[in-house]
Amino acid sequence: MNPARNVMPGSTSRRRLLRAAAGGAGLALLGAGTVGCDESEGGATRSEDKKPAAGGGSSAPADGQAPAPLWQVTTTAKAYGGDDALVVVDGVVIAIGDPLVGWDAASGKKRWSREGVTVPGAPLLVGKGRLYLASGQYDGNIVALDPATGQEVWRSRLGNGFAHPRPVAVDDTAVYMVATIIEDGVRTKTNVIAAIDSTSGKVLWREQRDTGTEENGISASVRGKTLVYTDFRKNLTVRDTTTGKQVWTQKLGKTNYDRFAVHEDLVIVSQGRDLRAFALADGAERWTLRTEEFTNFQPPAVLEGVLYVSDSSHAQWAVDPATGKEIWHRPVPTDEQAAAAWQFAKSGGTLFGATDLDEHGGVHAFDARTGARRWTYNDKSGALGAWYVAAEGKRVFALHDEKLTALPAS
Repeated sequence: MNPARNVMPGSTSRRRLLRAAAGGAGLALLGAGTVGCDESEGGATRSEDKKPAAGGGSSAPADGQAPAPLWQVTTTAKAYGGDDALVVVDGVVIAIGDPLVGWDAASGKKRWSREGVTVPGAPLLVGKGRLYLASGQYDGNIVALDPATGQEVWRSRLGNGFAHPRPVAVDDTAVYMVATIIEDGVRTKTNVIAAIDSTSGKVLWREQRDTGTEENGISASVRGKTLVYTDFRKNLTVRDTTTGKQVWTQKLGKTNYDRFAVHEDLVIVSQGRDLRAFALADGAERWTLRTEEFTNFQPPAVLEGVLYVSDSSHAQWAVDPATGKEIWHRPVPTDEQAAAAWQFAKSGGTLFGATDLDEHGGVHAFDARTGARRWTYNDKSGALGAWYVAAEGKRVFALHDEKLTALPAS
């Protein structure tokens, strides 16, 4: 087996197993008590290898070499394999952890810090200039924070008949969440999906999901008036965001543990060897793209109208999301070792991909037009946790274990 591959053919990656654990045992702590964290976050440090150029940039590295970090800080990040562990909002970078800290994107200086506001493994969801979290007090509340200051804007709850509320998606109108139904003080095996107004915290609607569904392992996204989500039970479901009514649901061939992509009227999901696109209107399959035998697709992302995805043979793909037609496909050359990317960000003409494994991994920078790899940044910590990537303006941010690094997006 090539050591640069993310997974054995047909197997589940470490990150997926962690995400599954966080979605079950980890997030079940929402109703079972408090989880603490003793580490303290460090201050920003500049790279000693290369001094930043004037204006916050970095001197150009040699061909094929990663640029020197603009800054680096030690965080209290506890990602547990979740997809939304790192966000950047209007010049503030936030990584999931306790205390939760907002770092200045330009300088790496701490803007704010708050203890006891996060739940391990829960996503950081951003919409309409707000950051939405399950309450770190395990009190059944959903909390909206101002990402610029860390101050609480509002908190809301579904009511006393529900436990373990967890946000799964957000748009400019509402925060969408799932919660377990409680009857006679006992948790049941049924759950609801609900929407809370993102301005006031008022509950807009609440719908009970089908019997046999679980509140764990949900990946969700919003497109217009459509809420679409997958779960551990191999369901792909669409609901109306105005009323919460289910439009349609159908079974997928495989469980989807990771995020999927939504483009215009399509939802695109990785299913082993296949990348499958379904119509949001009725669930009809529009196209399928298949990779080579014994190889699995990683989670897809649509950035600036192009779908990017890698596979477990560590090849990179760029695809037209409307048709499934290949734009480019770049297998890693035999003289090159590079773990496949599972999460993507884009700045200008550069595509950034965060990998699952540390060895031969880190954050790759690709030419978005051709897929050619320009460089790979690795913090040399040797930590085996997944990498996360986010970009804003001329900077790209990498989270790995407890290190948060800013790099020039060039």
